[in-house]
Amino acid sequence: MSFEVPGVDAPDELRCRYGSSKLMFRGPRRNLDDPYVAFLGGNETYGKYVQTPFVALLDDELDKNCVNLGVVNAGLDAFVNDRESLTIARNADQVVVQVLGAQNLSNRFYRVHPRRNDRFLEASSLLSAIYRDVDFTDYNFVKHMLGSLQKASPERFDTVRKEIQQAWLSRMRLLAQAISNDVVLLWLQYDDADALGSEPLAITSAMIDQLRPIVRDVVKIQVVPAQQSGEVGDMVFGQMQAPAAGHLIGPSAHRQIAEALIGRIGP
Repeated sequence: MSFEVPGVDAPDELRCRYGSSKLMFRGPRRNLDDPYVAFLGGNETYGKYVQTPFVALLDDELDKNCVNLGVVNAGLDAFVNDRESLTIARNADQVVVQVLGAQNLSNRFYRVHPRRNDRFLEASSLLSAIYRDVDFTDYNFVKHMLGSLQKASPERFDTVRKEIQQAWLSRMRLLAQAISNDVVLLWLQYDDADALGSEPLAITSAMIDQLRPIVRDVVKIQVVPAQQSGEVGDMVFGQMQAPAAGHLIGPSAHRQIAEALIGRIGP
């Protein structure tokens, strides 16, 4: 059955920071003096609402430490703008980077919070000109804002979608170059969709193909949210958080990911 805990993501002792970073990663904090594999990602890498995320499962199987640099609700900007994360990744023997949605990053149309990338800060004059009928002060979260834009005009929204996809590709190349290490992309495709599409949002096979020349491998895995797998009761969350937990992956998906990665991570 489910466990209710303080906070929204994991017990306090399972959160940690490294060095001067302002990001809150999934703990426990690992020793960076020994050889390690670094994992960068969002809710799934962090293991939001899950007692034992796939990074911890791999840590039990590999001869090297597995450093979980997952951040709740992170987009690419959280890592591109965090010097400590990039340093840890560069010093790793190998890096697994989760393919994150294209919506949670700053671009020519809107700006997001530099660490809490799901938070919408402001629209650019260009986006305001395209959507003169929209009051952007009504929105605090990116996905809510994008859903409203799509509903207001699917034709105009196509321009927004193309912009965030191009911004995502540029930011992914920047991240891979900044890491300058042995990178494996972990592409988790959710087997469900809302009006905006399936997670990770706006990511296509063609976009991933453009990145293949600069990464060592791409591991693509179909996953289902906990509400479909019937695992919400096996997750860890506080009061009123069952609906949110149901939209993320449960323990069986984390085991599936660990099994898929174990043979793709080098010695």
